Amino acid sequence: MAAPFPETTLASPVPPPLPSLLNGRRLRAQRLGRALRLWVPAGVLILLLAVCFLLPLVVTLPSPTNGNIIVNNEPPFSPGHWLGTNVQGVDIFSQLVYGGQVAIEISLSVTILGMAIGGTLGIVAAYFGGWVDAVISRLLDILLAFPVLVLALVIAEGLGPSERNVIAALSAFSIPAFGRVARGATLTIRGLPYMTAARLSGTRAWRIIARHILPNIMPGIVTFSLLGIGVTIILEGALDFLGYGIPAPEASWGSMIASGQQVLTAQPEYVLIPSIVLLITVVALNTLGDALRERWGVQ
Repeated sequence: MAAPFPETTLASPVPPPLPSLLNGRRLRAQRLGRALRLWVPAGVLILLLAVCFLLPLVVTLPSPTNGNIIVNNEPPFSPGHWLGTNVQGVDIFSQLVYGGQVAIEISLSVTILGMAIGGTLGIVAAYFGGWVDAVISRLLDILLAFPVLVLALVIAEGLGPSERNVIAALSAFSIPAFGRVARGATLTIRGLPYMTAARLSGTRAWRIIARHILPNIMPGIVTFSLLGIGVTIILEGALDFLGYGIPAPEASWGSMIASGQQVLTAQPEYVLIPSIVLLITVVALNTLGDALRERWGVQ
């Protein structure tokens, strides 16, 4: 007699093959690595901005310029002085905070000027071509031919030490650099079909630049600007170190390093602390720029 129901067997789940498991783990590790490369430097920069610009609004910090000789050479973690004091009795943490404000303000101003002036020149040169491109390109090449620090020193010496003059001196490097980047990016897309169609349709040049060129080259400009901010911070610190930047007694990272070298052997923290902060800032900017370039597919 036949069984009323066919015999069935419960099939045990088949585990996925080992290569697919390894590939899945590798992909998850790659995603985690990309996320860390993006968010860790971004977090460092956000923390830097918060400490430099928001902390002084919440906490009353000692003066970054006027010290008390009675409490000079205080070690780090002293009462009322988180990182100690220097030989003049000035609070080192306050100098770091207000020096960071100066470095960020100068680097952002120089970068914005470079993006606005240099980017405009580069786009105009690449879009119109011909003698316009030749004249603008030669001007940019002449500025780029000078050693950056030497040119900045000459301009700073001629104008005198001040924050505004430091911005003017460093913009002589920023404008041609952004101009070359914008020109190269514009040349890459100038011959694409949609650009040709826009020109043949009679669209005005400024509308083509605003609607088609700028949105396509901005990712490259933004990633380059992060690298430019890091370079500008180093150059600003070099000018301060050489005495051609922010005038004393205003605080800056470069002047802190310069004054600390007088007691480098006895108290190296005066030089190490601002140097480490400057290094971390520049590395975070470069790492964030590389991560954004990878995410946006910028060449």
